[in-house]
Amino acid sequence: MKIKIKETVKKIKGWSLYKLAKVLNLPQQTVYSWASGRTQPSYENMDRLCDALDCSIGDLFEAEPVQEKLNLIVNG
Repeated sequence: MKIKIKETVKKIKGWSLYKLAKVLNLPQQTVYSWASGRTQPSYENMDRLCDALDCSIGDLFEAEPVQEKLNLIVNG
């Protein structure tokens, strides 16, 4: 599953990743690293993200579409 922080922050709050980093009192690099998929937030930081954005953890993740999974199985 892919975390979609950048899209969620923009959609829910209209913030940039820079603004999110400031609100969370975290280094910019940390938040950018999450958004690019290089690292994942800890459980504690995931909770802080959800509180700051007023969203659920599920809102931050993008599941693979079922059709894409089926194509992988069929075309294998």
